[in-house]
Amino acid sequence: MHRNFHRLAWLAVALAFGVIVFGAFVRLSNAGLSCPDWPTCYGRAAWPQAAHEAADHAATAIRAVEPHKAWREQLHRMLAGTLGLLVLSLALLAARRRQYGIAQVLVAAILVGIAIPVYMQGQHVAASALALAGEAMLLIAALRWSNTDLARAATLTLAVIIFQALLGMWTVTWLLKPIVVMGHLLGGLLTFSLLAWMAWRATDVPIRLADARRVRLLLFIGLALLSIQIALGGWTSANYAALACGNDFPKCVGQWWPPTDFREAFVLWRGIGVDYEGGVLDGQSRIAIQMAHRIMALVVFGHLLAVAIRLLRTPGMLAWGVTLGVLLITQVGLGIANVKLGLPLHVAVSHNAVAALLLFVLVSLIARVRAPEV
Repeated sequence: MHRNFHRLAWLAVALAFGVIVFGAFVRLSNAGLSCPDWPTCYGRAAWPQAAHEAADHAATAIRAVEPHKAWREQLHRMLAGTLGLLVLSLALLAARRRQYGIAQVLVAAILVGIAIPVYMQGQHVAASALALAGEAMLLIAALRWSNTDLARAATLTLAVIIFQALLGMWTVTWLLKPIVVMGHLLGGLLTFSLLAWMAWRATDVPIRLADARRVRLLLFIGLALLSIQIALGGWTSANYAALACGNDFPKCVGQWWPPTDFREAFVLWRGIGVDYEGGVLDGQSRIAIQMAHRIMALVVFGHLLAVAIRLLRTPGMLAWGVTLGVLLITQVGLGIANVKLGLPLHVAVSHNAVAALLLFVLVSLIARVRAPEV
């Protein structure tokens, strides 16, 4: 493994966390559609500084120019693009010892790169074919290569971040379709998790525990539960259901179990062409989403609290147990504050950030906890 791989990986982890938090800021400040075209913003590589600068661009027919929002969306795209270049560098470093490894990664990246101007020229089918061909090359390479030098993980992460870019494009062009918005959130956190796992593995600082198998099982269960809860949180946000219960907590609109419509609440696909900004569901459907998010929060809290207590009682794991416990309690507090305070932007963004930090703790422990050497 290249001697600087772990440094580059940690830089990518830090940038990925920043992209996730800034992306939450963009979404929660209702700036997600402030650049109706992609990857440019009203035809500009940056963004229009004033409305008159984009008056003659076709995108103005979709959405009026709002420069105070447009910079957020386009800056988020630039940060995500920078992260993509870092991940490409990691994949090239990891694949350099494989036969034709660098060539495979570069050809896949070039195909995806060509797809972007092809898409901008309106040839969407051809662009999709090029991007999918690049994705297929990376996935085949990841399946063929072992992970002894992290070649598989790095190549898979590059494939994930390319698909994440496609989700970012569809988020805009499909007008904040909830399943895409939720998928974009999950894709960002999956990228962050893969990078964190690679960074720890490349740093190689294992934690040896006698009951490593049991602890890892609890961590994997916690990771699965947290992932479901994050998906529910993304679905809540994408459907504008965060305040479906008003400012009531623990009750909802004054009741412990108000009328709900779970069937309508979790319809994943509703076709293309509907503008989902502001949400399209009725009150009972949004309440169902909010209640599902609250119930799952109790499940996740109970399990992760048990994990934190287990870590506190394990020699050498005090700091990890305290960190997990503090983050868990903070996250619950932020969730309640979102409801009681009416979803203030800084609280809502912090809620996303702490979710990512919880994920980081679990992935870090999964990457590091191992059985004692025989």
